[in-house]
Amino acid sequence: MAVSILASLLGLTNGSEDQMQLAFEEVTRRRTPVRQATHLKMSAPIRYYYDLMSQPSRALLIIFRLSNMPFEDCVVALRNGEHLTDDYKREINRFQRVPCIHDNGYKLAESVAILRYLSAKGKIPEHLYPKYFVDQSRIDEFLEWQHMTLRLTCAMYFRTVWLEPLLTGKTPTEAKIEVMRMHMERNLDVVEEVWLEGKDFLTGNSLTVADIFAACEIEQTRMADYDVRIKYPKIRAWLKRVRQSCNPHYDVAHEFVYKISGTGPQAKL
Repeated sequence: MAVSILASLLGLTNGSEDQMQLAFEEVTRRRTPVRQATHLKMSAPIRYYYDLMSQPSRALLIIFRLSNMPFEDCVVALRNGEHLTDDYKREINRFQRVPCIHDNGYKLAESVAILRYLSAKGKIPEHLYPKYFVDQSRIDEFLEWQHMTLRLTCAMYFRTVWLEPLLTGKTPTEAKIEVMRMHMERNLDVVEEVWLEGKDFLTGNSLTVADIFAACEIEQTRMADYDVRIKYPKIRAWLKRVRQSCNPHYDVAHEFVYKISGTGPQAKL
């Protein structure tokens, strides 16, 4: 089918559809050398199924790269509906989502479950996700908190402002946008005033997986023309530290977000 399922569902014009396709192709082409290098280093790698349009997919990709963990790069083109096929449901992920992994026949979905599984196997370094229960519990506290707060409200703002207009062709009312922004900013307030109080990162003074998951959620709002840096100076400085700590993998993971939003990683306010 020449027209991608995502483009047709979103009701894109020919011009914007072509632009989206070109962006995907360019990001994929740029990443090809990295993907080939991963295959060369594999011994008995997991298979990682993901799409960079997915926030937790980006987070796990960054974590895997920082961990120097060999894995087989299995990109799933959500835009083409590859996750919606019966084969995908039967062979890859029964929930028909990304991310997910296959580890020698063992199939696992959900990003935090994947993180904990690989940590238990010794694949994730302890400076990113400690094994000592006290240190680990602080990171788990954030991961549990953010799922129904920061992640949910950032995603709903993105959906209201960017996705639903493409799906329906209808512009949301200013009142609806304001409600979604209010809910999102309540949780950004907590990040600014509680999680980042007196420290450089969310759970201490060094980068952990909590920072990576949170940053990927917040970066998604770029595509809905929301610039978190304007209102939140601590978050602005923290995002810069996260990016610097994770690069070059951070920019690779967010390449598509930068393209669609039209804002580079160092765009000025």
